[in-house]
Amino acid sequence: MKGNRFFYYIREGINSIFNHGFMSFASVCIIVACLIIMGSFTLLALNVDAIIDTMESQNEILALVNDSFSEDQARAIGPLIEAIPNVSRAVYVSRDEAWEDFLDTYDNSSRFEGLDSDIIPDRYEVFLDDISLMAQTQKDIAEVAGVTDVMAPLSIMRGFVRIRNIVTIISIILVAMLFLISLFIMSNTIKLTTFERRDEIAIMKMVGATSLFIRWPFVVQGLILGLIGSLVSFLLEWGVYQVVVERIISNSGFAFMTFLPFSEVALPLLAAFAAVGLGVGTIGSLLAIRNYLKV
Repeated sequence: MKGNRFFYYIREGINSIFNHGFMSFASVCIIVACLIIMGSFTLLALNVDAIIDTMESQNEILALVNDSFSEDQARAIGPLIEAIPNVSRAVYVSRDEAWEDFLDTYDNSSRFEGLDSDIIPDRYEVFLDDISLMAQTQKDIAEVAGVTDVMAPLSIMRGFVRIRNIVTIISIILVAMLFLISLFIMSNTIKLTTFERRDEIAIMKMVGATSLFIRWPFVVQGLILGLIGSLVSFLLEWGVYQVVVERIISNSGFAFMTFLPFSEVALPLLAAFAAVGLGVGTIGSLLAIRNYLKV
């Protein structure tokens, strides 16, 4: 008996989809459009976070050591800097190493003849855990005895952190808005089905059919439409992401940027799309039919 009911629910749900083919198609298209926009902004937010994480691993603060310090005194500052919160590591660079690096940046170093490494101090390249805390970390390093100056790219850091916050906020707002839009469209699609079958539903209620028995075919309809929409969205998102990333990488102006491989986010994204699609289908079905069960 239970098996027969299950196949009845499936059959009725599929019949409702084909009987209202245009509205079903419209519902799937709306779900696809909404999910692609949701997914695109989510992937944008994830990539911005990944770029900032890369910056955190590569970005550095330069802590200049007092000129009067010997090499042993300068090296003794290292553990003090590494003990500061938000500092992942501090790399000591002697004045000779810093001078060689400086000369290597110029094609013609002859212009600096007569000068030597004594004109620049020993230094530490300090790497951070969280670049959003760079300003406070800069102040903390400056308070270490023997550190005369701390140079930090605060304007660049603030720009990237601001971008990350804006993208995150926009993504959250869009996901919420598009979920509600999808829910509204799905609910109206299934309302059309229930309106045409209102007399049948009323008769079923009168002869003793439970609300659950009547509701399930509509829920199945919503689930199928939501699942189709989520799968189509995932495949389209995959293709769009690959094309956009390849276009950006091929542009030499963005060669420094790194992007997450789609394979790293594929399963979470598919799970999220399926959850949203099935959720919209289920909730939309339940909202659409509730008024027709009041007999």
